[in-house]
Amino acid sequence: MAMMNCEQATRLLSESQERDLGVSERTMLRVHTWICEGCRNFGGQLGFIRHAMKGFAAREGSESGLPLDDDAGGTPPGAV
Repeated sequence: MAMMNCEQATRLLSESQERDLGVSERTMLRVHTWICEGCRNFGGQLGFIRHAMKGFAAREGSESGLPLDDDAGGTPPGAV
């Protein structure tokens, strides 16, 4: 098993937000982030940003009184 570099690790960390990683990708990423503090921090920051944006979107939807359309990326139904 070849060692993953930081560029590959950050790409996979980003991709993991959008898709499920394969077993070998997850394993190599876990090994890399176990060793590399910078990539471990990057992964934590991605998780924090994702959580914060979900909270922001939920708050914005409740303040407008309009439900958010799940498949439209947070756009209220009927909005242009």
